[in-house]
Amino acid sequence: MRVASAVSAADSFLGLRRSLGRPLIMGIVNATPDSFYAGGRAPSPEEAVALGERLAREGADILDVGGESTRPGSDPVPVSVERDRVVGVVRALAARTGLPVSVDTRNAEVASAALEAGAVILNDVCALRNLGMSEIAVRFPLVVMMHMLGDSPRTMQNDPRYDDPIAEIGAFLRERIDAFERAGGSIGRVWIDPGLGFGKTAEHNLQIMRGLESFAAIAPVLIGASRKSFLGKLLGSEQFPVPAEERLEGSLAAACRAAQAGAVCVRVHDAAATRRALDSWRALS
Repeated sequence: MRVASAVSAADSFLGLRRSLGRPLIMGIVNATPDSFYAGGRAPSPEEAVALGERLAREGADILDVGGESTRPGSDPVPVSVERDRVVGVVRALAARTGLPVSVDTRNAEVASAALEAGAVILNDVCALRNLGMSEIAVRFPLVVMMHMLGDSPRTMQNDPRYDDPIAEIGAFLRERIDAFERAGGSIGRVWIDPGLGFGKTAEHNLQIMRGLESFAAIAPVLIGASRKSFLGKLLGSEQFPVPAEERLEGSLAAACRAAQAGAVCVRVHDAAATRRALDSWRALS
C-alpha cells in the first residue's frame, strides 16, 4: 500500500473517532486456547470467527485477531502455529463483517500473512523491535506500538521497576516512533499503547491511567485495560483480587477514563457493554 493511501486510512479512523464523540471500540478476538480471560478465548478458527461476528453485532468498530497469548508468564508460540490460527480468521472476518481487522502479533511472518489476508492494522506488543517487523509495518495503513518492559511476556512481570513510569514509557514510545520513521513510516500512521499489565505493577498501571493525557500529547492513544489483573486488585484487594470474570465494572470505568483523556481507541472483550458505557459517558459529558 502506498504511504499516501495509508495516511488517508489512518486519518479516517481519527475522523470516525471525532464524529462518534467517543473512542473507537476494538473487539478482542483471541484465537488461542490459553488467553487469561475464558470469555475471550476461541480455541478453534470457527469459534474465533463466531466471536468476531458477535463482537461486530455488539458494536465493535474494529476487530483485533491474535494467535498468541501474551499474558504474563506465557511462552512463545511457534510461528507456524500462530499463523495458522490467525490468517483464516482475519480473512473471514474482513469478508463477513466489513469492519477493519487488526492483527495482534510480534512476528513478521504472521504480520505479512495477515496483511495479505486483509488486515489493515498491525498491533505489536513489542513495538516493532523484533526482526523484520519494521519492514512489514510500513506496508500497513496503521500501526499500534505498545510499551512492554523487557522483550518477553514470559519475564516482563519479574519485579518491574521505574523511577518515573510516565516519562520512561513516553520516552520509549517516542524512540520507537523515530525508528518507524527511519524505516520509511510516518507518525501519522501510528497509535501508541502504554501497555497496561506488560511489565507493570498494579500501582504503575494506576499511575498510567491517571496520566493518560501525557501519552495523548505524543500520538493517538489506544488503551487495553479490559479485565486485567490490576482491575481485579482495584475491585478487590492486593491479597484477594476479583477474578477476570468479575472485572467488567472496572473495565468500563477504565474505558470512560480513557475517553476522558482523549484516547482514540479502547481494546475490549465486552463490546456491547463498553459501547453503552461510552455512549452514556458522552451524553453526560
